[in-house]
Amino acid sequence: MPIESDVIAVIDDDPMMRIALKGLLSAFGYTVEIYASGEAFLQVAATCNALCLLVDVHLGSGSGFDLARQLAVAGFKFPIIFMTERADAEMAQRVIEAGGVGFLQKPFAGHLLMEILRRSKAGGSSHS
Repeated sequence: MPIESDVIAVIDDDPMMRIALKGLLSAFGYTVEIYASGEAFLQVAATCNALCLLVDVHLGSGSGFDLARQLAVAGFKFPIIFMTERADAEMAQRVIEAGGVGFLQKPFAGHLLMEILRRSKAGGSSHS
């Protein structure tokens, strides 16, 4: 069970998905920060204490993979769980190449997200 300080940052351009994920993660005891774009998250990355990022692959003005690259270049090492409506072998390979700790196809069951979060937490989290 997460402790009150366990923060998950959700980055998704779909407002309904952000609301749904905030509700789901909050119900499991996480503190949730939501961002409508990669750019919005990049503005706060230096002060964000997120245990993990939950990032949509397809963001309006870019991609979750672009965000992952920008964070890596800036020296941040947030564990990232990618999510998308289109899951195939090519997408799974891109997630691995981007250093993702997990990959979910929308819509997904809450227990699948919780399992990936448990695994990513077990590996520890760090960012600059």
